[in-house]
Amino acid sequence: MSDQQLCHLSIAEQARLIRNREISPVELLESVLRQIERVDPAVNSYITVPAEEARAATREAEQEIGRGDYRGPLHGIPIALKDLYYTRGIRTTAGSKIHRDFVPTKDAEVVVRLKKAGSVLVGKTNMHEFALGAINTNPHFGDVHNPWDLERISGGSSGGSAAAVAASMASAALGSDTGGSIRIPASLCGVVGLKPTYGRVSRHGAMPCAWSLDHVGPLCKTAEDAALLLQVIAGRDPKDPTSSHETVPDYAAGLSQGISGLRLAVLKEHIDPETTQPAVLAGFQAAIEVLRGLGATIEELSVPEAIHAYPASTAILSVEAAAYHECDLRVRPEEIGPDVRARLEGGLLIAATDYVKAQRVRRMLAERFVALLRQYDAILGPAEPTTAPRIDQETIQYPGLAEARRLSLTRYTRLHNVTGLPAASVPMGFDSSELPMGLQIACAPFDEEMVLRIGHAYQQATNWHKRLPPAAAG
Repeated sequence: MSDQQLCHLSIAEQARLIRNREISPVELLESVLRQIERVDPAVNSYITVPAEEARAATREAEQEIGRGDYRGPLHGIPIALKDLYYTRGIRTTAGSKIHRDFVPTKDAEVVVRLKKAGSVLVGKTNMHEFALGAINTNPHFGDVHNPWDLERISGGSSGGSAAAVAASMASAALGSDTGGSIRIPASLCGVVGLKPTYGRVSRHGAMPCAWSLDHVGPLCKTAEDAALLLQVIAGRDPKDPTSSHETVPDYAAGLSQGISGLRLAVLKEHIDPETTQPAVLAGFQAAIEVLRGLGATIEELSVPEAIHAYPASTAILSVEAAAYHECDLRVRPEEIGPDVRARLEGGLLIAATDYVKAQRVRRMLAERFVALLRQYDAILGPAEPTTAPRIDQETIQYPGLAEARRLSLTRYTRLHNVTGLPAASVPMGFDSSELPMGLQIACAPFDEEMVLRIGHAYQQATNWHKRLPPAAAG
């Protein structure tokens, strides 16, 4: 295997080669850095690439492994971070002009845990400013381009992280998810994106978007890789009072159990032929047949109140984001991108009574879906009703609806932020333009094991995740 091919492997494959001394972490990092140099000028997935710091950390990892001090499957693995995670000595911009030169003196808790596991920070990824958008256009650092088609969006707000993983410019990356910002770009870029249960992963040291909706999670090539990352970053953190005391299981241990006998539900509200692209529906139906073939029982059900997730989420997100950025919005509004500034200004206009009503709707939905997941092992649907639109495309046309792009991209994802349930997008095929689609899997609170188990079983039965985008394969 050539050095250049190393960057295309999954973490599990890379880790096996490192553990067996068949490759060195230095070889792997150099493969990734060459891929960044070759591909990222067109994709623009990175804001900062601290190459020399990464090389120093990799040499240290190589020496440790050589002494027999192997820390586990992330040791020596190059991982990227969405640029809202504090990194000591390396700038953290949150995709904004305001924070362009901000250099933290401490690491975010997830960064501390990744370093302890021996991983190497390869770069800080581009994002929608303040994580407040699903498109990943950015007036300060440039737009992120989808590696499957450079004229199309990567999805946001973790679009730089998803594009970097899809184009093999990182073995994995962390994103954040407030209304779908891990799962949206995962679906549009053809990678796995996992939003864990609210509170499963510490958010200490991550710039917030909306504190009661924000989730930290990985973007990877496979569900197995997501299990390896979640194993390291999950668990109680006293510095984050919202983090859970729930025991962290061995996520990789249950991956091979298969899904025979599982009872899965399809949410009818997320497969409406009038408001979903035909290719996405066809891809989803094919995915359902794969899961049936693996022994799962699948039933359709309707939850009409799910429609209230979007307006409730909008009110909560808008108010909380505006509250966090209020000072900059009043003092330095001209330094905030027009689309983000408009959303923040709108948040200041929402009444406290509407915010409280939205939280009540949230509680109702959470109770409804937790009860539902006592009857079913998972809820399935497309992660997105569409494949990636063009960067200049403001409206998406469906058989029975023309819809604003931002509304479309978060239509199927916001429900699981409001409920706090764990949910993932897993590659489920391509449309006629060779653009990827995602299968969304949601499970009961703190049952990431089941999300990953279903995702892994599906990936073992399909090859969608093994395809490389044109920008990466050349």
